[in-house]
Amino acid sequence: MNTFKTITPVDDSVYVERTFATDAGIDQAIQQARQAQRNWRNATISERAAICSRAVDVFVDNKEDIARELTWQMGRPIAFAPGEVAGLEERARYMISVADKSLAPEQIEPKPGFDRYIRHEAVGVVFVVAPWNYPYLTSVNAIIPALLAGNAVILKHSVQTPLCAERYFAAFAEAGLPEGVFQYLHTTHDGARRIIQSSEIDFVAFTGSVPGGRSVEQSSAGRFINVGLELGGKDPAYVRHDANLEHAIETTADGAFFNSGQSCCGIERIYVHQSVYEPFVEGFVGLIRQYRLGRPDDPKTTLGPLVKASAADFVRDQTASAVAAGARAHIDASAFSMDQTDSPYLAPQVLTDVDHSMAVMTEESFGPVVGIMAVDDDAQAIGLMNDSEFGLTACVFTTDVDAAVQIGDQVETGTWFMNRCDYLDPALAWTGVKNSGRGCTLSQLGFDYLTRPKSYHLKTQL
Repeated sequence: MNTFKTITPVDDSVYVERTFATDAGIDQAIQQARQAQRNWRNATISERAAICSRAVDVFVDNKEDIARELTWQMGRPIAFAPGEVAGLEERARYMISVADKSLAPEQIEPKPGFDRYIRHEAVGVVFVVAPWNYPYLTSVNAIIPALLAGNAVILKHSVQTPLCAERYFAAFAEAGLPEGVFQYLHTTHDGARRIIQSSEIDFVAFTGSVPGGRSVEQSSAGRFINVGLELGGKDPAYVRHDANLEHAIETTADGAFFNSGQSCCGIERIYVHQSVYEPFVEGFVGLIRQYRLGRPDDPKTTLGPLVKASAADFVRDQTASAVAAGARAHIDASAFSMDQTDSPYLAPQVLTDVDHSMAVMTEESFGPVVGIMAVDDDAQAIGLMNDSEFGLTACVFTTDVDAAVQIGDQVETGTWFMNRCDYLDPALAWTGVKNSGRGCTLSQLGFDYLTRPKSYHLKTQL
């Protein structure tokens, strides 16, 4: 089929219909990107930064329209949807602010008769593959730094959020980006594979599932190009005996249920010291019962639908399996009128009496369910946090900074938080370990993956 339809989870109607790129269209876009990049790499960093800044301004000026589109494409409650543009702006402006320093040549210590330095050169054409759950926040991590570094970018967005790719294109066009430096392609998996296997593609930045990441690696095998993979997560939180319970409850609840739990770095399992376990569970469950499940275009909604009915059914099955194995479900789904079988609308759920024999504690849920376990001490919490195939983020709630650092040193994760979770600070490297992927975006280190070092060794005295 040459066309695809974006079905909105709001009311199961067709929201967007678009045409897939043909093979000829893909090849043309790649060649245009290659030609445009030859000139773009010669622009100064300040020139690139100015254009990127203007593009961000366009996003900010249109944030209300973008928020409404986001709500209808993937179901984010309209009360929270504008935050996506705010996050895009924060990350983009930070990367713009550090570009000049990060991309400047590295001068080597003086040596008589020689001038030695290392330049950071653009890799060429960067292919960005972005998901639907945070369609702007995931893609901006690679798009803005890639352009700042002098690369051309081709973006493939999820068929669930095609308007996001078009918004990028419109913003860069209005900002004055030269034609061909940024392009998007609505394409199938086979089309994406064709792009990755093209000899003109120099780097792939992928955000998505573990199977998707494997597919990217397989498609790029033998090409000797780097790929950045930001994959899944089963991120844990640990609430120590000395935690501020009110803060820990509010923060972990938001970390688990924001975006209906559809976040790679959302909290999916919570370990609580036995001395504060009962009051934590009581407060946590009480807070979740206050959530309002409803249509995301209703400003009063705090919990929207999942992206599609099959995703909700997966979480329902995972929850039912845990309950059948002995878990206790604390939330009565009937109290949430929108919760319906074979529907993307799903009530939140809190499970206790869980253990790691249950999939809900080991396999990615990507929905509004979280399991809570009591632990005896830090050592047990560390062991359970590390008992996972994933390692994207992890967090601890405590008033003891030294303990937080010591525990963090032992937890296998890309980002370690104290008293917060589910947040990307653009000044810090965004990375993961194990099946959460490899590579790095954001921070000054993020530019290293979008450039290649070129050494200059000049003998100035003969």
